[in-house]
Amino acid sequence: MSEEGLSTRSLIKRLLLLVVGMFAFGFLLVPIYDVMCQAFGINGKTAGSAWQGQEQVDMQREVRVQFVSSNAEGMRWSFGPQNDEVVLHPGEARTVNFLAHNPTDKVMVAQAIPSVAPSRAAAFLHKTECFCFTQQVLQPGESIEMPVRFVVDPALPKDVRRLTLAYTLFDVTERMAASLDLAAIH
Repeated sequence: MSEEGLSTRSLIKRLLLLVVGMFAFGFLLVPIYDVMCQAFGINGKTAGSAWQGQEQVDMQREVRVQFVSSNAEGMRWSFGPQNDEVVLHPGEARTVNFLAHNPTDKVMVAQAIPSVAPSRAAAFLHKTECFCFTQQVLQPGESIEMPVRFVVDPALPKDVRRLTLAYTLFDVTERMAASLDLAAIH
């Protein structure tokens, strides 16, 4: 076989290996993404395991938890926390309410996506109840008080004294219109 034929065959093998590698990477991307979200506390994945509530309250430390809210593009609701921040002891359960109001003349469905900063502290913030666990449906002009109940794990690194729990509210009305009969929700 000629040198050119070997070169072409080698190139084809390399290209096929590249295609197989790209397919494998695409297939593994979802589990890799989940692991990264869990490790870095991004995309709202705030804690790796369910909070058991068996930890003792660390009365020697205080942690400041700030609350931030924003609306995604196209979301017209007013939305925000009743309290901008709370100071608590790690291990102590707290509830903070967020207020939402639908000022439009139509039924709307929203989904809140949380995130925690600093990201290394996300695994230590355990939400036991949160409006972000479900979608919120509001009638025209309706307002709602939405609680988030959480605990900051006493295992939080000692140098972390401030956490920020941020929520972005998305309008998912169009996506949910097929599965919900929005006209019947009155």
